[in-house]
Amino acid sequence: MSDDETCTIGPAPARRRRARGKGSLWKRGGVWWAVVSFRGRRIREATGHSDKRKAQEFLDAKLAQLSAARATGQTVVTSELRRVTVKERLDALLLDFGLRRVRGLAAARSHIGYPPEGRPDQAPTKVLKRFGPWRAVDLSGEAVDRYVEARLREGAKPATVNRETQLLAQAVRPFLARLGLPALAVRRQREDNARQGFFEKAEVEAVVAALPEDLRDVVRFGFLSGWRRGEIVTLQWGDVDRAGGAVRLRPERSKNRHGRTLALGGELSALVERRWRARLFKRADGEPRVAELVFHRGGEPVGDFRKAWATATAAAGCQGRLFHDLRRTAVRNMVRAGVPERVAMATSGHKTRSMFDRYNIVSEADLRAAAERTDAYLAAIPADPTYPAAQGAAR
Repeated sequence: MSDDETCTIGPAPARRRRARGKGSLWKRGGVWWAVVSFRGRRIREATGHSDKRKAQEFLDAKLAQLSAARATGQTVVTSELRRVTVKERLDALLLDFGLRRVRGLAAARSHIGYPPEGRPDQAPTKVLKRFGPWRAVDLSGEAVDRYVEARLREGAKPATVNRETQLLAQAVRPFLARLGLPALAVRRQREDNARQGFFEKAEVEAVVAALPEDLRDVVRFGFLSGWRRGEIVTLQWGDVDRAGGAVRLRPERSKNRHGRTLALGGELSALVERRWRARLFKRADGEPRVAELVFHRGGEPVGDFRKAWATATAAAGCQGRLFHDLRRTAVRNMVRAGVPERVAMATSGHKTRSMFDRYNIVSEADLRAAAERTDAYLAAIPADPTYPAAQGAAR
């Protein structure tokens, strides 16, 4: 050993460790991967670079993103989240609807394009068919616009397309917001297809006469009360106070979750008494029973009667009318009869004045009556010969 050489005795120098919170890089298959920790979870993501300097830039950008996410409470966009599909978000939306017992669950499934219950082999349609396989982060307003254009060309109504795209946005927007990504822009179509049908009393009686016996009082009750079909067919005798002369709708059976009371009198009282007598029925084996439902078919719920309704309205010359038109008619009749609007809204169950005004439709007969009253008023005004215009005409 020469005098210039030195000998160091002691422990080897400690291995330099990366500072906490700075992440790390490791190479696999020629590509650098970044490893970072976020909220107690390790995130591994390929940088896409074989050059370590570029991989480090990727890692630094990811750390900056994590820092911003910690400050804002957002979720970090990882490779796993990028793979989340639109179908997964739509599934989550329907699951939420089911847990919250949203009444429009069946309609939402139909608008999105899920196969009907009991038909899992049927191919998806509409939103689910077009966007289901897409990654949620790839969805754009332009893509939705192209979908809207295609649906309108197929003949779908603007209101129908609006429901479809609204559900799509409702499923995807919260997910994008958690990732700190821009909200999905959905263009809303103008809806000009609001229905304005109503019945005159003679038309209702003609429809009733063409219906099966077990459906006639359902229609009469709708015409007199203005209640929705679902509210009528689920009415039970426990909701009817015959002695007090009132029918009470439970909140859970109302569309807007607000209960209401319908006072009985006149035709409604006679209808309820008729249904009271019809509550007794016999089963197929001849055993007598008492129906819990006010309106029933041999003790069973009325169910769907759209075919019978279509046949009856066609026979009565009212083809194309809806059962819901009875609700509009009841509102119009109450206003015509001079019922205060506040009371009419309480009877029909309308919460907002704007919706009530939509149902208070003026018929052609109302317009003719107004014109006739105006003509009668003008005819009753005496001609004044002293009026300058009249004097000029006389000369």
